[in-house]
Amino acid sequence: MAIWLASGSQRRAVILSSLFADVHSEALDGVDETPPTGSVSSQVMSICKRKAAAVTSDDGFDVIVVADTMVSDPDDVNVAMGKAADELSAASMLKRLSGCRHRVWSATGVRILGEWEFFVESAVVEVDELTIDDMEDLIKSGSWKGKAGSYDLAGEMGKHARLVDGDALAVLGFAPSAIEKIKSYFQE
Repeated sequence: MAIWLASGSQRRAVILSSLFADVHSEALDGVDETPPTGSVSSQVMSICKRKAAAVTSDDGFDVIVVADTMVSDPDDVNVAMGKAADELSAASMLKRLSGCRHRVWSATGVRILGEWEFFVESAVVEVDELTIDDMEDLIKSGSWKGKAGSYDLAGEMGKHARLVDGDALAVLGFAPSAIEKIKSYFQE
């Protein structure tokens, strides 16, 4: 039984491949990831559903997975921070998160036997007060590229941040309930 992860995220591919034997990862092209208005949880769910709508066939896969992750601004839980476009915007995001707790939201769509089911979950991360040297190291590492909030908890930022509430999967790119849904399908 094969899984198509319709995502270009290397982190998501590593996670799914560690749990399931036959995972194919390929990003969808042309999906509008512009956040709509509303809460961060509704924004991330809307984008996840746009990705699901972009899947036009199953290409012979038993399970198809789409996902999106957003980081809430530490001062306004209804504002998503987005992804940095360059080193300057990454540094700005890291400065906003320095010394703060924030919520990370992941939405995941799972298509099994032609039917989509969607999940959204969150977790809380606390970031240490980052020094100039810490920020410089994080920026130089490139670990911010393509990451919501400009960091990867399982990467370089793991030295400076910790999960304080929820499941790490929600920070790393999947709603944990979605992974449980896939596991239960393969156990049937």
